[in-house]
Amino acid sequence: MLSHTFVTRLLVSLLVFGAISAFAGAALGIVANGAGVPLSYLAGTPFASFVVPGVILGVVVGGTQLASAIALLARRRAALILATIAGFGMVIWVFAELAILTEYSWLQALYFALGALQLIGVLGLLGVAPKLVEAPRQRMVRPGIGARPAARTDPREPEPDGMDVAELPG
Repeated sequence: MLSHTFVTRLLVSLLVFGAISAFAGAALGIVANGAGVPLSYLAGTPFASFVVPGVILGVVVGGTQLASAIALLARRRAALILATIAGFGMVIWVFAELAILTEYSWLQALYFALGALQLIGVLGLLGVAPKLVEAPRQRMVRPGIGARPAARTDPREPEPDGMDVAELPG
């Protein structure tokens, strides 16, 4: 069983890799017009050059990958939603390439696997695959103004003050 922290760090790493790759691919598409990839690959597509696909790759795919990695690191509430969008964005990008382009590359399989792994990581963090990822540990909040103890996950655990629920006067 993998720890919640490990899966989060792995997901962030996958997202950062996806963002860097998408930005690099976008730069090659925009600046170098495909960097040696023949324009014949675009035959029959609505694109005359690699510039527009490069912009889409950088802004949509790379942008969502980077935004979700930052959100996960900042522990934002919408982080898993963004990571889901980023994972599906990567998978949809590959499907669009397969549907539009006349040539295939091993990179398409690699980036499809990357998007699929991102989605599996999100499912694990959501608790959909409980045997894959253990639940995050609950922390006790120290008493203070407006502070309450963290919720108990197991009713058999003793109360924080040492009194068991069964021992409370009836």
